Order: sequence, then structure tokens, then C-alpha cells
Amino acid sequence: MARKNSASTGAPSAGDPVGKQKKPKKQRWYHQVWSAYQMTRKQDPAVTWVMLGVFVGILAVALGIGLWWGQWVYTLIVGIPFAALGAMFVLTRRAERAAYQQIEGQPGAARAALGTIRRGWTFDEEPVAIDPRTQDLVFRGVGRAGVVLVSEGPPGRAKRLLDSERKRVARVLPNVPVTTVQVGDGEGQVALPKLPRTVQKLKPTLTKPETAQVSKRLRALGAARLPIPKGVDPTRARPDRKGLKGR
Repeated sequence: MARKNSASTGAPSAGDPVGKQKKPKKQRWYHQVWSAYQMTRKQDPAVTWVMLGVFVGILAVALGIGLWWGQWVYTLIVGIPFAALGAMFVLTRRAERAAYQQIEGQPGAARAALGTIRRGWTFDEEPVAIDPRTQDLVFRGVGRAGVVLVSEGPPGRAKRLLDSERKRVARVLPNVPVTTVQVGDGEGQVALPKLPRTVQKLKPTLTKPETAQVSKRLRALGAARLPIPKGVDPTRARPDRKGLKGR
């Protein structure tokens, strides 16, 4: 019987270390830019022309200054990086808008938006309150501004769910400020793209050690919420009635 070559079958050879796998190649920055551009173009077909217009406009300004100054070659060369930077700025803003349009209206969209906040806040991955019938959700975050509760759903239903969770947090942390935010397009609600900025604008009232202590207390509180196993789709979860009765 012919002996198969391990290289052709993809199996590790005898000299390869057991369990050693090749690390995935790191994506280059220009690949990331191209991916962002393709995603944005699907949602916003005009992005190509807007970027081109900004690029040409900045170059035209640089050329005009150069002709007036008598050094148009120099100003044109200097203007190219600024024109590219302007086009990239347009792509960044439009890509962010396109990303929000893709997830808007989907369960968990608020948590995805909150995930763009890089510093100062920590948010639970799973919702801390859920209405299985209506799929309304409440997510919780902790920062130096205290506790923030963010809801998804119509204003009336979301307010009831928020009030219930706010009272539960206040019983454990009576002296910690609790801010409630409703995400949506209704009256008194915050649009999804504006959610990260709204949370970041909250005024700090706690020190870093106090914030850490609040997080520790809330982790204990989290065990009392609806028993949704990790990894289960929260929109299809059903409450454990025995667990709710304390049995």
C-alpha cells in the first residue's frame, strides 16, 4: 500500500509538536479599511462619491494656495496626505452610521452600541432583566457615574421594566446614583447612535475604589435575575417559575 504524504492530507507530521497550531495571520490595516468600505457601500452607496469629493476638494484648496503662493508643487504634495485623511474621516463616520443601521431594531443592539465605550464603564454581557413575551431587555453598566440601566422596547413597557430593575438595584445600593436610559425612536428615548455619547456624558460621582465595590455588589445581585443559561438566546428564554418563587 502506498504511504500517504502527511503534507498532502493536512495531518501533522511526526516531527511537529503535538497540539501546535499555526497562529492566524494578523489582518493588515488596509484590509480592515477595505472591509469597512465594502460594508459601508452596501448601506450607503453614495459614500464613494462623498469620499472622492472630499479628496478632490482638499487637493483643490491646496493647489489654489500653492498658485497664490507660487509653490503649487509643494502645497500639492503636502495636500495629498490631508486629502486622504479627510476621505478616511468621511469613511469612518459613514461606516459607524452604516453599522448602527445594520443592528438597529435587533435584540441586543443597545449592548452592541455600549460595547463601543472603551474606558470608564463596564457592562454585563447578558441582560439583567427580560420580558420573554415582548422581548424587551434591560442592560446594566457600572462606572464612576454610578449604575446605568439601558432598556430596549416601547416607552411604556420599557419604563415598567426599568423601574422594576432600578428598585432592585436601589435596595442593594441605596446611596449609589442609578440612571435609566431608554433606547429607541419614541418620545423621551435616545437614538441608538447617540447612546454611547449619552452614557459618557454622565457626571462622575464615585471614586475608582467605590466603583469597584459597586461592581462587586452587583455581581452578587446578578445571580437573582431570571435564570437564563449563558449562551442561550435571551429572546427565546422562559423564566423558571420555581426559581422565581425561591424554591
